[in-house]
Amino acid sequence: MNQTLLALIFAFLGSQGFKVVYNVHKRKSFSWHDIFETGGMPSSHSALVMTLVTSIYLLEGFTSAFFIAVILAFIVIRDATGVRYSAGLQGQFLTKLLKKHKIKKQAPHFALGHTPMQAFVGSCVGIVATIISTII
Repeated sequence: MNQTLLALIFAFLGSQGFKVVYNVHKRKSFSWHDIFETGGMPSSHSALVMTLVTSIYLLEGFTSAFFIAVILAFIVIRDATGVRYSAGLQGQFLTKLLKKHKIKKQAPHFALGHTPMQAFVGSCVGIVATIISTII
């Protein structure tokens, strides 16, 4: 099997699995929604882009492809910790405001972004997933 594809599968399953375990521990209950949840600990986006960066580095070294992957990772992680995180906070506030004023509108769906720590842990998951896939 393609090493990079295997690493991406490990990173996705690892980050989403970690998210489920983390949420179950935090809430003391399981929800099927947790499997596909966006936002939260750890960042699957960060895990996947760091898997690409690490895989390209291990396969090709410091090539143009590696630096393109680094730039892509920077953009994705910055977006997850900046714009998406702010939009998620605004969505939470709007939902609370609708409930407080008893407005009968359906609460808007919002996807949470990530804190820097969530992005860091996701990045570590991606790097470890890549290393594990090279050992297998």
